Amino acid sequence: MVRGVIFDLDGTLLDNMALHAEAFAIFGRRHALPAFGEDMRERLDGKRNRDIFPVLFGRALAEEELRRFSAEKEGLYRELSRGRLVALAGLDRLLERLHARAIPVAVATSAPPENVRHTLSELGLAARLDRVVRADEVPRGKPHPDVFLAAARLLGVPAEECLAFEDAPAGVAAAKAAGMACAGVTTSFGAAALASAGAAPDFTVADFDEYLSGPGAWLVDQAGSSST
Repeated sequence: MVRGVIFDLDGTLLDNMALHAEAFAIFGRRHALPAFGEDMRERLDGKRNRDIFPVLFGRALAEEELRRFSAEKEGLYRELSRGRLVALAGLDRLLERLHARAIPVAVATSAPPENVRHTLSELGLAARLDRVVRADEVPRGKPHPDVFLAAARLLGVPAEECLAFEDAPAGVAAAKAAGMACAGVTTSFGAAALASAGAAPDFTVADFDEYLSGPGAWLVDQAGSSST
């Protein structure tokens, strides 16, 4: 039985990856980089900036360069997304059901701290989703399991009793490597692409309404029960 739920942030709590792609496109033009196409997105979405930028630039980057490039691109994202972010359908209802059943939740994300604060604030979720583990706080980023294992420890729930929601191949691979069940959210990639990092989600959903009417229907049927 699920005793803890862990959400990725971008592309999972909200359908915002097109805004990140727009920010990367502007960044790429500024720095004369190749287009950030679908095949590159399958390889890199969900990973940390320190793992993404050396691939984009085709060379190793000094720490100062990594910080500067990350700040530039993420600043673009925050500018583009301000006032435009909307939670994925059914998220509020799912969070209410999880709270009713005393199932704790956390966020496990590769986003930098400024983006986490911005996105959760824009969604009005900063107080409800206050347990967050970022990939820059653990030794290895996705597709390694470190951030999900740290989130499970934060919840005090064994990883194998957690359900992770993820929208990127690297994130699905990370959740499965942590020993968690994983729901693939198809905002950015289809089911086949979500398995491209070597681990397939246990099931896929378009949004949280679909989850609650399908695999998560038990949350609706038994809402208010303290049993887990």
